[in-house]
Amino acid sequence: MNAPILVTGGTGTLGRLVTPLLRHAGHPVRVLSRHGGRPGDGVTHVTADLLSGDGVEPAVRGTELVLHLAGGPKGDDQATRNLVRAAQRAGVRHLVHISVIAADRVPLAWLRSKLEAERAIADSGVPWTTLRAAQFHDLALTMAEKMAKLPVVPVPGGLRLQPVDAREVAARLVELALGAPAGLVPDLAGPAVHGMDELMRGYLRAVGKRRLLMPVRLPGKAGRAYRNGDNLTLDGGNTGVRSWEAFLAERLPERGGAERAAAARR
Repeated sequence: MNAPILVTGGTGTLGRLVTPLLRHAGHPVRVLSRHGGRPGDGVTHVTADLLSGDGVEPAVRGTELVLHLAGGPKGDDQATRNLVRAAQRAGVRHLVHISVIAADRVPLAWLRSKLEAERAIADSGVPWTTLRAAQFHDLALTMAEKMAKLPVVPVPGGLRLQPVDAREVAARLVELALGAPAGLVPDLAGPAVHGMDELMRGYLRAVGKRRLLMPVRLPGKAGRAYRNGDNLTLDGGNTGVRSWEAFLAERLPERGGAERAAAARR
């Protein structure tokens, strides 16, 4: 394939992993982002705004394969509709999309936006593949870091997650992108289910901190869905192999020792 592969969100956590995999497979890559970036070997950057639609059509023009990895807390449905229109006009042959497990099961506004984005792609007439993935380890770490800044950490009771390694998601997306359009494929989650309290304790051990954990109840229909495990994929999906503990050991190899030493000196 001589045409460049367009990657939206190519400067984000997932995009930075997907791009080198595509290059390693011998494909030129065109990265779409709002602020552009530095070109590299076989990688070009284009500036466009998916939410407004500005610059999207010229960014897509001349491509046959698009990996739609861009996302945010809101507006994913509109951004995807703008991309879909450009893909239709450009004659894109395969549109690959990353979504979130439980987009159709947990009643939250940002998940409804994800579901509408899925529907825009499925109804576009462009051959497509959508992969729903669990929360990345990176997101779980960010949550834990922010919560650990509090002297007492509120922990939503009944909230369980299946954090997955972003590198495993990237590898699966590239595999899907270089294959035939497959529609909605099996979910990809991490190797284990953890309560939020387990994730917090694992993080606190890794950094040598102590915090009091205070259980809180998630209210409403969304809280009920989380307590029911509607956000999990326990059957019929794929699981990664890299655990939360292994991720922490790699990401935080020195912080725990440094913080424990500092605590001992106090």
